Amino acid sequence: QVQPVESGGGTVQAGGSLRLSCAAAGRTLSNYHLGWFRQAPGKEREFVASISQIRISTYYTDSVKGRFTISRDNAKNTANLQMSSLKPEDAAVYYCAARSASTGWSASRSSSADWYDYWGQGTQVTVSS
Repeated sequence: QVQPVESGGGTVQAGGSLRLSCAAAGRTLSNYHLGWFRQAPGKEREFVASISQIRISTYYTDSVKGRFTISRDNAKNTANLQMSSLKPEDAAVYYCAARSASTGWSASRSSSADWYDYWGQGTQVTVSS
């Protein structure tokens, strides 16, 4: 099974940018659909963005459209979440999640945490105002 590992979190001022990365320990990410979720203190985990196995489809929550970009490089076995124009409300722990691509892609279902089988430990993003 794949074990996603996130990196790239940190502290940034409002309006700044960060790039989060997701790598795999043990398996290749190219066999999986991927999603990014986030969870702020006292709040439920929420969907941020997702990308299908072969990059044909991406899907974003409305609050990050135009600011965040999800991408993947299957040759390098990584996926990225480029975050720009960060706002204090973007501060959270960000998680990378994976689901086997053998099950097919569904943009709508990719926004549900229950759709994913494998989760990373998360990386903290702090946005100062």
